[in-house]
Amino acid sequence: MTRGRITFIDDEPQLCRAAAEWLGVSGFTIATFTDARRAMAEIVPADCDCIVTDVRMPGSTGIDLLRHYHAVEPELPVVLLTGHGDVALAVDAMRAGAHDFLEKPYDADHLVAVLDRAVERRRLGRELVRLRRGDRADDLDTRLVGLSPVIADLRRTILQLADVDVDVLITGETGAGKEVVARALHDFGGRAAGQFVAINCAAIPETVFESEIFGHAAGAFTGAVGERLGKFEFARGGTVFLDEIESMPLALQAKVLRAIQERKVEPLGTNASRAIDVRFVAATKVDLASESEAGRFRSDLYFRLSTVELDVPPLRRRREDIPLLYALFASAAAQRFRLAEPRLDAAERDALMAREWPGNVRELKAAAERAVLGVGRGGGEPHAPEGEAVPLAERVARFEADIILQALRAAGGSTAAAADQLGVPRRTLNEKIARYGLRDHAL
Repeated sequence: MTRGRITFIDDEPQLCRAAAEWLGVSGFTIATFTDARRAMAEIVPADCDCIVTDVRMPGSTGIDLLRHYHAVEPELPVVLLTGHGDVALAVDAMRAGAHDFLEKPYDADHLVAVLDRAVERRRLGRELVRLRRGDRADDLDTRLVGLSPVIADLRRTILQLADVDVDVLITGETGAGKEVVARALHDFGGRAAGQFVAINCAAIPETVFESEIFGHAAGAFTGAVGERLGKFEFARGGTVFLDEIESMPLALQAKVLRAIQERKVEPLGTNASRAIDVRFVAATKVDLASESEAGRFRSDLYFRLSTVELDVPPLRRRREDIPLLYALFASAAAQRFRLAEPRLDAAERDALMAREWPGNVRELKAAAERAVLGVGRGGGEPHAPEGEAVPLAERVARFEADIILQALRAAGGSTAAAADQLGVPRRTLNEKIARYGLRDHAL
C-alpha cells in the first residue's frame, strides 16, 4: 500500500529526479513534471493526495497552479517550494490556500513529514465528505466511524458475528461506543427485523428488576393489577442488550443465567415457563473476571456470556480517528444549532490527539459541541472537563503557539522579523508556524 500519491513539479529536472528517488524510497507513489502548464493539463485531482510545486517557474508559477487546483478541488493539499526567501510570497500563498511552504534547499525528512500530514488531511477530508453525504448509509463504517486499524478490525469482527446466533459480551470504557456495537450486531444480522431491547442494569431498581425482565401475572404482588410482559419476552425474534451488566443484582443473576441457558422465562406469580427466542448481548465497563473472583459477579454467568468477547477500544488507542470524529460531531452540531462550524488549526488538532479522553467518544462529542457553541476556552477551543488534568505537553504547545502568533502579528507577518524578535533561527520558526497552523492567523 502506498504512503500517498504525490505530484512533484519543478522546472529543474535534477530536483525532480532527486525527489522521485527519495519519496519513492520513502514509500510514496510519485509523479514528476518540469512544466507547470502540462501538469495542470494532465493532473487528475481525484488521483492525487498532494501536489508539491516550485513557486517560480517559466510560463506558469506555483501560485497559478495553487489557485487553479484550489478552484477545482479546494481540499487537495498543495505544498509550495521557494528558493527566494520571499516572506510576502509565502504569506500570499497561505492566504490562497496552500497547505504549507518550504524554503529551498529543504530537508528531505522534513518534506516527508509535511507530506504525511498532507496525505492524512486528504484522507480525512475524503472520509468526512463521504460521511457527511451519507453515502452507504446502511454500511457499518457510517456507524462505527474511524480509519484506524483497531476500528477496521472491530467492524470486520462485527460483520462476521452478526449472522451467528451466539451471545456476545462487549467490553470497553465508558463512552467508547459499546451500545453502537450491540446495535450493529443486531441490525446487520438475521434478527434485524425483531426488537432491539436495551436494558440498563444500573438504572432499574432492584425491587422491580425481576418483574421488568421476566414479567408478572395479575395479582403477583401488590399493585400488579394485570399481566405484564417482561422485556426478555418482548424482544422475541430480536436482541436483548444488557448494558452495565456488572450492576445486575447478585441475587437475580442465577435466574438470569437460567433464562439465558434454557431460553425460557418464568413470570412472577406463575409456575409456567415460556420459551423466548432472543439473542443476548451484554456490555460492561469493568473487568468481569476480576469481579467474579471477588464474589461480586457470578462466575458461571460470566463464563456463559464471555464465549465471544468484543473489546471496544478507547480513543487513546485510536488517536488517528480523533480529528475525523471531532469534525463529524462539530459539523452535526453546527447544522443543529445553525452556527458556523469551527476550523481546527494544526496546534488544536495536535492538542485534541494528545488528550487522554477518559470519557472517550462521548466526551469528544461534548467538546465539539461546546466549540460550536463558543463556550470553550478562546471561544472555540476544546477544553478539558472540570477536574481533568491538562497534559503538560498540551499546555506548553498552547503557550508557545500564542507567543509565536503575537510575534508574527507584531512583525506584520514577517517571519524574519519575528524570528529576530524571538531569538530563534528563521527555519526553526517556520517549522513551528507550520506545526501549529499559524500562517492563516498571522495577519
